[in-house]
Amino acid sequence: MRRIWTSTELEGYLDFPHAAQVFAIQRETTHLASGEFRSETAYGLTSLSPQKASPARLLALNRSHWAIENRLHWIRDWAFDEDRCRIRRGVGARVMASLRNLAISLLRLAGAANISAALRFCSRSRLRPLRMIGLASV
Repeated sequence: MRRIWTSTELEGYLDFPHAAQVFAIQRETTHLASGEFRSETAYGLTSLSPQKASPARLLALNRSHWAIENRLHWIRDWAFDEDRCRIRRGVGARVMASLRNLAISLLRLAGAANISAALRFCSRSRLRPLRMIGLASV
């Protein structure tokens, strides 16, 4: 269960540029296997006015934030083992991250549901990735 409380009362009071709303999101979960109950409250602020972001929209935006983590960062961590990459300084780290993002995007556009399996499939033949992006004939 998730609940949200929003307020514009602190607009102009906070020393934070463009703060239009503050909010509190309370999450209550029960672990299915153990029955353990957990409740947590997260506080935030946004530059979106109540006209642009109703409480329902703020909840949706907050929840969709984790979609990025689950669909991109988790795959970069596990499929590409990015955390152990030794390229960490200069533009090299950005270039490698961009190449990983490009590979994930191309595999998704090709219809891959499992990125790790698709990477293994592509690694078995050097022509497969080229065919996938239209650079090699069948």
